[in-house]
Amino acid sequence: MGTLLKGGIVVELEPACVERVDLRIEGERIVARGPDLRAAPDDEVIALSGKLVFPGLVSSHQRLHASLGRGMPRPKLEGYQELLEKVRWRYEDALDLDAVQVAATAGGLEALQCGTTTLFDLHSSPKAVQGSLLRVGRALHEVGVRGVLAYAVTDRRGAVGREEGLEETVAFTRKARGRLRGQVGSAPLFTVGREALEGLAEAVRSTSSGLHVSLAEDPLDEKLSTERFGAAPVTRLVDSGLLSPQTLLAHVGHLSWPELAQLLPTGAWLAHTPRSNMEAEVGYAPALKFGHRATLGADSVSADMFAEAQAAWLRSRDAGQPIDVLRYLANGQRLASQAFGVQVGMMREGALADLLLMDYQPATPLTAENLGWHVVFGLGSRHVESVMVDGVWRVWARRPLSVNPSVVAEQSREAAAAVWARMGEK
Repeated sequence: MGTLLKGGIVVELEPACVERVDLRIEGERIVARGPDLRAAPDDEVIALSGKLVFPGLVSSHQRLHASLGRGMPRPKLEGYQELLEKVRWRYEDALDLDAVQVAATAGGLEALQCGTTTLFDLHSSPKAVQGSLLRVGRALHEVGVRGVLAYAVTDRRGAVGREEGLEETVAFTRKARGRLRGQVGSAPLFTVGREALEGLAEAVRSTSSGLHVSLAEDPLDEKLSTERFGAAPVTRLVDSGLLSPQTLLAHVGHLSWPELAQLLPTGAWLAHTPRSNMEAEVGYAPALKFGHRATLGADSVSADMFAEAQAAWLRSRDAGQPIDVLRYLANGQRLASQAFGVQVGMMREGALADLLLMDYQPATPLTAENLGWHVVFGLGSRHVESVMVDGVWRVWARRPLSVNPSVVAEQSREAAAAVWARMGEK
């Protein structure tokens, strides 16, 4: 039995394509595309009447564990270091495994409802390391979102914490299947010593995966890395052999041009996170200089990639360095294709059926030539009506099918209150 989507306007991002055409889906794949496809006897036929069929979006850098921190009390802060020490790290230290799973469920559901079908999550819960990625994976599996998960290895809690983090990220990477994959993860390099960096390099080699790391979110990363370990973060990554086409670098906001020139030839992916950067007041990342493998991530804010794309384009325009927002979105799908070993994002035969039905009635003509303007100034998560992941409807008529949003919200509020209380005890 297949699903036939008839009469929709199918959108692809790069090269941009806007075409009224039918799609047939069987199993997890798109199996046919054409102007007037005939239904097989047992097909489910869905008449779209001009609705958009949009590829599922990708957040290339997500911190799902932060989902329970939205709106929590925080002290007045003086700079990035206090943000880490008084807020982020205290919050992460207050997470237990139950909170980890609830946060991932809430964040994954929010992503799905916004049309984001794949998340590259960099997790951290230093007092609940063992089994944490399994809990995140269980949550995303229940929601129906695709996930690539890593644990952020750090020396912040000593050698025992470092080894726990390495074991967690490697073990999950080796056993992840289906809609889940693993990566080797790292915290900012000023919290990662020589032995930890060696461990990360060995983990990357042994798992044949890539490194996911936050890099140069703030100048403090380079300052403290140089003071503590004698070299800037980029130099340390190069010397450790950790830069490759499988590497995923998030933020990348405070690098000199010579450092960027070292990164770009390695083929590493660079995830631009404009909303998170603005919230943390860490300055503008020069995304136009990020090369042909630049993509978008939401970091610790909601995984609404329409909102992220709009913020990215507008902020780049304001800086006088406008980016090609469709390429950034399409690169997220290319990154997901690399991680899962199958085409994601192209609405063509053989590609995974990760797609959105969008009830968008444009006030002006919608064409391949002006698609970017509609993404920036018209389209939004409010237009997402139904979501399919792996050929299965996960949201239909704006109603999630795998979880109850009211129950998820209630559990999330309870877990958030408990985490905030534990933070107050420190």
